[in-house]
Amino acid sequence: MFRISTNMPNDNMQYHTRRREHMMNQVQNQMASQSRIQNLRDAPLAAAHSTRYQSYLTRLNRFSDNIRYAQDNYRVAEGYMKQGVDMLQRIRELAIQGAHGTYSGDDMRQMANEVDELLREFVEIANGRNGDGTMLFSGKKSKTVPFRVIEGNVDGAAGSVITSVDYVGDIGERQTEIAENSYIELNFPGNQVFWAENQQIYSSVDSDGYTVPQDGTIYIDDVPIELNAGDNIFSIISKINDSPAAVRARLDPVQNSLILETTSPHQLWVRDGADSSVMQDLGIIGNADASPPGNIAPTATVFGGSLFDSVIALRDALYQGDSLDVGGGALQGIDSALDNLLSNLGRLGAKDSRLEHAYLRTEFEIPQIGKLNSNETDIDMAQAITNLRMLEYTHRAALATAARVIQPTLLDFLR
Repeated sequence: MFRISTNMPNDNMQYHTRRREHMMNQVQNQMASQSRIQNLRDAPLAAAHSTRYQSYLTRLNRFSDNIRYAQDNYRVAEGYMKQGVDMLQRIRELAIQGAHGTYSGDDMRQMANEVDELLREFVEIANGRNGDGTMLFSGKKSKTVPFRVIEGNVDGAAGSVITSVDYVGDIGERQTEIAENSYIELNFPGNQVFWAENQQIYSSVDSDGYTVPQDGTIYIDDVPIELNAGDNIFSIISKINDSPAAVRARLDPVQNSLILETTSPHQLWVRDGADSSVMQDLGIIGNADASPPGNIAPTATVFGGSLFDSVIALRDALYQGDSLDVGGGALQGIDSALDNLLSNLGRLGAKDSRLEHAYLRTEFEIPQIGKLNSNETDIDMAQAITNLRMLEYTHRAALATAARVIQPTLLDFLR
């Protein structure tokens, strides 16, 4: 048997009234936000799933933006490369004409003048920028003009012409993430795109009997190669050839000196690590403080030049009226440069195709993940309206009943 005090009906009425008001406020907030989760305690498991879905959606949107940015970069780079191919085709036509041996000296000088103008335009292409002003062909030095021009006088030329074009960028590749732990390059180093021949470095230092003095690391094209104390020249060559670097090492049978040769047209970047002096000891690099490619030893011999070297050699041969040289080494260099530029253009097209598929996959995933998130958080509007109307009805009924049952008396006002 329970004893019912005078205040108990009033207290119960207030408790249940506040509880219904809280429930109505909760339903109203859910309807306003279109979400059934206002606090984590409303649905802990659904909130955890939703948090993961929203995090993944944010990453997918970021991947989509990265893909579009990379595609824009590729479109601009492709335009520059296609212009370069067109100009190389024209330069090759001039080389074939100059090799006939039927043109006069004045005619060949006119051809040389055209080649020189095309060379200047080629430098502008190699120093191309994308829409935000970032250099396309300077590696990670995105604010540095990649190719530096040196001018001078050449026999047969009427004035100052380009005598050398040096690469001052680096071989780093800026990357962007297009999927979970999947990256793609945003640029192509200029000393790969605008190169003509496989480069070779011949040391003049006899390496017979040489052994590595201490454990250390050498870097070829920024690929680390670990060497151990006591390694001889044959072990060094083997480790270089087994590395991922696009280079082949061998021993000169006459001088017993080290030879490095690239397996694809590009400029070699060789340096010793902080704990090594092997490349310097073997006569490949000279000043250890200088950065590649300006650190090649002065006693070493370098073969294989850039696209610009080939064009300059052709122009100079045309100025001199040497049709044999035009149709020999000069034309061969132009053909090699054209093949390499077309190869890089095809490589860019392959990466662009990958980006297109990655974009389609990302755009397909975004609505799917959004749907899964909606299943966890979205409110059933019809059910919410029904619940709210029911709460309003019961709330009004409870208030009306309380007003009739709990009648105020004079003592209620005198308390």
